[in-house]
Amino acid sequence: MFKQICFFRKRPDMSMDAFLDYYENQHSQLAKKMGAKPALPNAVRYVRRYLTPERNPITGEIHDSGYDCLIEIWWNSREDFEASQRIISDPARLPMTMEDERRLFASHANPVCSVIDYDSPMGPHGEPTHVVLRHGDETE
Repeated sequence: MFKQICFFRKRPDMSMDAFLDYYENQHSQLAKKMGAKPALPNAVRYVRRYLTPERNPITGEIHDSGYDCLIEIWWNSREDFEASQRIISDPARLPMTMEDERRLFASHANPVCSVIDYDSPMGPHGEPTHVVLRHGDETE
């Protein structure tokens, strides 16, 4: 499994509600509107996580990460990821994507990272735990 994480800042003139609404109802549907099926070729999961700063339990302070959303996308292999990236960056598709992103993001200079996950055993007796997905929601 190969995972990518991208960090995004909303445009400063947008409320968080407007940002979330546009992302969910417009931007995340853009590829489908362009006729691409599926929207992220070869991806097996695409999750948007909208961030709300919380109080640091050590300092008591609230520190803003500087990002409003992070996305996670999973592929079965790095090869599937790279094939998807070639399609997304296709010169015929790029202008429409960039124009839509101008309506949403503070800039196109958004960090994009690949991820290696390590799980800590969190069960009551030190055993590994897992997440069960139900209807797109994560539950433990």
